[in-house]
Amino acid sequence: MQTAAPQKIYLKDYTPPAYLVDSVELTFKLAPTTTRVLSRIAFRPNPDAQSRDFFLHGEQLKLISASIDGVSITPEVTATGLTHTVPNAPFVFEAEVEISPATNTALEGLYMSNGMYCTQCEAEGFRKITYYPDRPDVMSVFTVRIESDLPVLLSNGNPAAKGDGWAEWHDPWPKPAYLFALVGGDLVNHPDRFTTMSGKDVELNIWVRPGDDEQKCAFGMEALKKSMKWDEDVYGREYDLDIFNIVAVDDFNMGAMENKGLNIFNSSAVLASPETSTDANFERIEAIIAHEYFHNWTGNRITCRDWFQLCLKEGLTVFRDQQFTGDMRSHAVKRIDDVVVLRAHQFREDNGPLAHPVRPESFVEINNFYTVTVYEKGAEIIGMLKRLVGDEGYKNALDLYFDRHDGDAATIEDWLQVFEDATGRDLSQFAKWYSQAGTPRVSVTDSYADGTYSLTLSQQTPATPDQDKKTPMVIPVAVGLLNDNGDEIVPTRILELTEATQTFTFDGLASKPVPSILRGFSAPVILEHDQTNAERAFLLAHDTDPFNRWDAGRTLAQDVLLQMVREDATPDTAYLDGLLALLRDDNLDPAFRALALSLPSQDDTAQALVDAGETPDPTAIYRAHEALTLHIAQHLQDTLPRIYADMTVTGPYAPDAVSAGKRSLGNRMLSLMSKLDGGKQASQQYATADNMTQQLAALASLLKIGKGADELAAFEQRWHHDRLVMDKWFGLQVSCAAPEDAAKVAAKLTEHSAFTMKNPNRFRAVFGALKGNTAGFHDPSGASYDLLADWLIKLDALNPQTTARMSTSFDTWKRYDADRQTKMKAALQRIDKTPNLSRDTTEMVTRILG
Repeated sequence: MQTAAPQKIYLKDYTPPAYLVDSVELTFKLAPTTTRVLSRIAFRPNPDAQSRDFFLHGEQLKLISASIDGVSITPEVTATGLTHTVPNAPFVFEAEVEISPATNTALEGLYMSNGMYCTQCEAEGFRKITYYPDRPDVMSVFTVRIESDLPVLLSNGNPAAKGDGWAEWHDPWPKPAYLFALVGGDLVNHPDRFTTMSGKDVELNIWVRPGDDEQKCAFGMEALKKSMKWDEDVYGREYDLDIFNIVAVDDFNMGAMENKGLNIFNSSAVLASPETSTDANFERIEAIIAHEYFHNWTGNRITCRDWFQLCLKEGLTVFRDQQFTGDMRSHAVKRIDDVVVLRAHQFREDNGPLAHPVRPESFVEINNFYTVTVYEKGAEIIGMLKRLVGDEGYKNALDLYFDRHDGDAATIEDWLQVFEDATGRDLSQFAKWYSQAGTPRVSVTDSYADGTYSLTLSQQTPATPDQDKKTPMVIPVAVGLLNDNGDEIVPTRILELTEATQTFTFDGLASKPVPSILRGFSAPVILEHDQTNAERAFLLAHDTDPFNRWDAGRTLAQDVLLQMVREDATPDTAYLDGLLALLRDDNLDPAFRALALSLPSQDDTAQALVDAGETPDPTAIYRAHEALTLHIAQHLQDTLPRIYADMTVTGPYAPDAVSAGKRSLGNRMLSLMSKLDGGKQASQQYATADNMTQQLAALASLLKIGKGADELAAFEQRWHHDRLVMDKWFGLQVSCAAPEDAAKVAAKLTEHSAFTMKNPNRFRAVFGALKGNTAGFHDPSGASYDLLADWLIKLDALNPQTTARMSTSFDTWKRYDADRQTKMKAALQRIDKTPNLSRDTTEMVTRILG
């Protein structure tokens, strides 16, 4: 526990910077523990400022010298920055500081990863490099000189000059300090080129450490070129530098970072090969590369005024990468995948102690607000805007946004204003999506009389921390109507729910229709619709909207699971027959069928019980899931081998959507077959697989039935040299462990010679998998709670960001029985009482405890 409570920062207290920066010149003299950073910064007073206090952020810096306009000064230096009296006119501030990249285990600022120098400055890492006004609304042109005997020296922008032991870079586009990047190391590049729509030739590089990794760059490079072309075709945005560099880094807290012209990537988010990467890895890499590239305009050319506006760049860019993946693969499958993530993680966040608006009103540590609410719910808000104004209105608004705010540090108000100006709509009520926390609940009732069908919708958003009262929002509800034969008699129509309760009517209908409500998941809400299982089965069989067809089956499965948890009942045969009919429908996309056969997560089932006013028992939920999976396998057993055989993909491995969809369905069949054949087919697939997707799926199928020890040992023997594959090996053992063994398996893996908590990927592989093993994490012994708390206490001193994010494993502690609550609360309090606990983790644990 910290000796003093961390200070909260409030949106309402925003003031413009006292001084603006015209230019920045940086010189880095790289050395592992004694890097010298020389800065020359041209300041001028900001005419819009409310004060003339001169303050530069700086943390963990050793100040060597400082001057103003060439005159040496002795500024006042604290643990958080530097102050001094300055002229009320333009002036040049110069400083020299010393930092130690080799001992920077927090992975913020300038640090080292396996002999490579690299940076991570978002959100507030630049202040660990040199003294600077480290805030996103201070934008400037940067010129950088790097001095080192390392062969590759990279920074933002275009190369300006280089010589023996040095390189200079110049970025002509003004940027905030959080977009600064530097890389130095013994690296090799995977090169290519791209010609923009105006005919400009751009040099492309993916940089990796020497070895086999350079063979894993081809897919990432193709994804980059597809992203560049797509952004031109769909948004009219062209790349604006002569060179675009990506660097793969092993030790990285996030997935990737969009630094201008020099994107730094977690190795797991860029390196791929059929032998070492799954279909899911390939799709993730494609999406993350697209996301970071799209930031070039939505985040870099237009950035956010302050960190409260984080959703402005992240929500918009997530929405853009979702559009891209849909165009590259399948919009229906992508939409389902996105909603699965939203419901599993963002709805959970909205429903617990960490709930916050998409644009928060306050924070202690901004790193704690890189959340699914800011990113994924932020993207849902963009999607709703697009549905409300239509494709043309959206295009016009985005064109205006780019024209009006290029080079700006913008706000949510700026964003909404361009939509109002481009479309003529009043969005003042819609803006509440940015300021109100929580997931709205939309309830549905209907009636039919004399050819008129009436649909009554009501909205209500539960209280969340710091927000007791909610007001109605604008909710676009996409609705279609079907007749008894399954024919669509009213195509999709957007109903705008703006009041607490509204009734919408449909005239001229011959009989009462079957409604298909919230098509395409048109708003991030919980739909409360009292349907019978027969009506859901009808939608599963006939709905023309693929999302609602999938969701009908999902809801049926959840109802079956709840009944099995409560009564130890056998599943409804109608549900099993519906799955069989769907599986046999060869006209359906295999990827869609695989999703339809997947059950809701155990955490989803727990939340459904909470919503019903019950206390979930994770052990009982686990048993119900296992029992239902076995029932499904038995009911489908005559069809499983045929579908498995039909999904065989011949020829060389390719990560395209069609092939990946077949492998997904085939591996789903394999998992079910393993419940019946003792893993015979899985053992054969493991032995003959020529790609990681098939090999890992076979190994998982074996582990889940308590087998696969020999295969697991063989997997380690084959892949012990590959750090990314070994992350899979670590995580798979924990996620597939029986609940009563999960903590013991995780603890044993922390003793493995390849385990290190200094690498975020390896730490998450073990403890992220432990959190994901819901029944194992919540085993009545409390062993998992204690184990995670022990390791978070150890990790906090090294890497506060990863510690704080992993502490969210405890965020549902209040939903469970008194004994589990007591054990989780004790673990949280033990973390909270740790001496010198970081600001990051202190804030998260305090919020979770409430």
